[in-house]
Amino acid sequence: MGPLLAAPAVGTLLIVKNYTGDRLNFGLAREQARAEGIPVEMVVVGDDSAFTVLKKAGRRGLCGTVLIHKVSFCGTAANGRPSHTSFLVGTLGVSLSSCSVPGSRPTFELSADEVELGLGIHGEAGVLRIKMATADEIVAHMLNHMTDSSNVSHVPVQSGSSVVLMVNNLGGLSYLELGIIADAAVRFLEGRGVKIARALVGTFMSALEMPGVSLTLLLVDEPLLKLIDAETTAAAWPNVAKVSVTGRKRSRAAPAEPPEAPDATAAGGATSKQMVRVLERVCTTLLGLEDQLNALDRAAGDGDCGTTHSRAARAIQGWLKESPPPASPAQLLSKLSLLLLEKMGGSSGALYGLFLTAAAQPLKAKTDLAAWSAAMDAGLEAMQKYGKAAPGDRTMLDSLWAAGQELQAWKSPGANLLPVLTKAVKNAEAAAEATKNMEAGAGRASYISSARLDQPDPGAVAAAAILRAILEVLQSQGA
Repeated sequence: MGPLLAAPAVGTLLIVKNYTGDRLNFGLAREQARAEGIPVEMVVVGDDSAFTVLKKAGRRGLCGTVLIHKVSFCGTAANGRPSHTSFLVGTLGVSLSSCSVPGSRPTFELSADEVELGLGIHGEAGVLRIKMATADEIVAHMLNHMTDSSNVSHVPVQSGSSVVLMVNNLGGLSYLELGIIADAAVRFLEGRGVKIARALVGTFMSALEMPGVSLTLLLVDEPLLKLIDAETTAAAWPNVAKVSVTGRKRSRAAPAEPPEAPDATAAGGATSKQMVRVLERVCTTLLGLEDQLNALDRAAGDGDCGTTHSRAARAIQGWLKESPPPASPAQLLSKLSLLLLEKMGGSSGALYGLFLTAAAQPLKAKTDLAAWSAAMDAGLEAMQKYGKAAPGDRTMLDSLWAAGQELQAWKSPGANLLPVLTKAVKNAEAAAEATKNMEAGAGRASYISSARLDQPDPGAVAAAAILRAILEVLQSQGA
């Protein structure tokens, strides 16, 4: 039902969404009031942009009605009458499922890979069923449909137009998800040359707990925008900054590249090729361990340790296909850190990201064996500082810590690469195996009864396997 907006000096304005029941009931109320000498006017709002061919019932009233409430009320309050008699506004909704109307069955059902486009606010089905896609793709589909001139219910938005964008939660989405949709909509519209004068994001017109969103576009000029910005005592109206969204800087600054170490590029291409071989072996190793790591993780976690490491391996493989890695070890570790933070996910991605970011720092100035030992120390310190794990807590740190202790030998004059690294890898593997006899002191496994933890920690096994892969490549090349 629509709200009643009163302006005592001149009468009453009814703003009604275009549904048969709404028109009938509010029409009856209007006629009864007028019969008693009360001046009443009624505006029927139809902002639905779903239908490509206009039906007799007309466009349904959707979330655009909220904007009409705002500008009509503020215009009436300021001028004693509505300031605009017509609005160019359109709304389109999309959802993952119907809502749950008490006492009723769902009005439509979707398969797991489908979404419903063009639905109403009472749980009724939409006009089109499309395959699940990314937020960017769904938003592009919605806005293309809304602004397509061949669609009789389109909004005439074109390059140079100024609009108010409303991203409305249909009931079951989080603010995080709304923010993703809003960002996609802003980027799409600005890419078409449309100026977004204001953007409102929140729950304005919901359909119970429907897991969906609607987008509304209202074409505005300066007088209409002033009514959008006008002060109101409506408690739920968002406190939106009275500045244009378009024109604000939203770009991310690229992370600064660490400077090349003085001796980092001496070998140039040879060093880069060696790094490629090391990374390829690490990736092959992790992909081969996927099932084993998942099985180990099911005893103490959510069973995805192998999947997580395989995801990281595939991301590295894709990166290597795009371009050769940097010859500088510091730059290599920094880039790997960013890649794993973005692609690997989970606590493992964060821990590897922390380790690699910290380990890169000592390698900016030197890349000798002592610097690599210091890099290991820095990475371990970062993992302990933020992960709150310690040696003996049954985590990936156990393997890395055992290796790091042996790598201290690299800090001594005359230390050799392979003999020390060989001992370090053996220590890491022994430490990984020893975790099956440890009581978990950190990570998700710390919540599990120690009686159930009779297998090695999957993170420790993975870390030891990575070190083994590195050693095997260096041994094959006689480093």
